[in-house]
Amino acid sequence: ISMDVYCDDIHIEELPKDLTQPTYTGAFISILCCVFILFLFLSELTGFIATEIVNELYVDDPDKDSGGKIEVSLNISLPNLHCDLVGLDIQDEMGRHEVGHIENSMKIPLNQGDGCRFEGEFSINKVPGNFHVSTHSATAQPQSPDMTHTIHKLAFGEKLQVQKVQGAFNALGGADKMSSNPLASHDYILKIVPTVYEDLSGRQRFSYQYTVANKEYVAYSHTGRIIPAIWFRYDLSPITVKYTERRQPLYRFITTICAIVGGTFTVAGIIDSCIFTASEAWKKIQIGKMS
Repeated sequence: ISMDVYCDDIHIEELPKDLTQPTYTGAFISILCCVFILFLFLSELTGFIATEIVNELYVDDPDKDSGGKIEVSLNISLPNLHCDLVGLDIQDEMGRHEVGHIENSMKIPLNQGDGCRFEGEFSINKVPGNFHVSTHSATAQPQSPDMTHTIHKLAFGEKLQVQKVQGAFNALGGADKMSSNPLASHDYILKIVPTVYEDLSGRQRFSYQYTVANKEYVAYSHTGRIIPAIWFRYDLSPITVKYTERRQPLYRFITTICAIVGGTFTVAGIIDSCIFTASEAWKKIQIGKMS
């Protein structure tokens, strides 16, 4: 039995020349694509590794486990008032009235004992009130108390050390009243804003930002004496600011990388094909002119 096989009707379709013929243009485009893909990959990788901070506002008391208290840290220098005369008084609308608070506080003499630096940590209730530095707790009132001062720190709640969060957590830090009237009282009116920071692990830290306005005036007692003080009058905002750390999901990163690689080579192939076709057409035109 003999069998004749005829292959005349079998046609093998050739690949386009622009896909098989090496060219300098194609090599240049391939190298350029690799560099471009590497650049986009590193950019996406940096964005994937880095975290972004998303903020939101809502009405609530975020730190319900605080027992209705806010921790305060105060650091203030009075260069012309003796430490025996300096005291901290606290009062609020819940009936608290404390004169000469000394718990968790420290007085550091300045200017060879003529001045004082007061550092203290204490808690206040979450209701409107005030705390003030004055001579009210001194056993003997001075004739001319000098209330010129510099505030190094006034902060509420936990300390947040996050570079991407630029808030007014120590708005009065660096306030200098050394050139003011020595007998003047100073009113710092604070609007405290609860602030929550939640990291990638879900851990929350509670702090407080605040805005401040101040005025300066001379106050007289009922006996006509001038009794200056440095007042910090505060009120709480019902609005809470929340900062949340977020990172790009892994599936989105992989999808983006695939899109970068596939899209780059697709566009590069189209560009290379167009350049090759134009080059071949130009060669045919030149050969036609020569013949």
